[in-house]
Amino acid sequence: MSRLTCLLFLVSTLAFAKPWQGITPKVSSEFDVEGKFGEPSKKVQARGQEVLIYSGAQAIKGTVQAQFKCDPQTKEVQRIDVYPEPVLDKAAIEKSYGPACETNGAAEPCYWKKETAQKHVYFLYAKLGLAIFFKEDKTVQSFAFLPPVE
Repeated sequence: MSRLTCLLFLVSTLAFAKPWQGITPKVSSEFDVEGKFGEPSKKVQARGQEVLIYSGAQAIKGTVQAQFKCDPQTKEVQRIDVYPEPVLDKAAIEKSYGPACETNGAAEPCYWKKETAQKHVYFLYAKLGLAIFFKEDKTVQSFAFLPPVE
């Protein structure tokens, strides 16, 4: 097998997380985030990660708050949590990202309906690396951009 064929095969098997505003988990760094959005409202340490929080006057357009969770050693973005400003419902999510896996014959992309330990419903688009959490009124509470599951 030629080097080019090997390289093309390797690239085609890599899975990347869904980016948000040009920032991609496991690809982008804390420096990329600050370069794009400026100084965060605050930085905190939580669960072994450094969290850059953009809220209030520094809230990113279309959000109430955005959190970028980074590895403190490598500064690599591990996860992005976005709390949207507009009210979004299930229909808007399915139109944007795809229907339930059970209803579409597992065509991609699709989601699996899950529950947190606290019984909060969320949709998991595993291959996109995207989890969407809902409030009790069935509107979107937040988006979590994660590394995708293969």
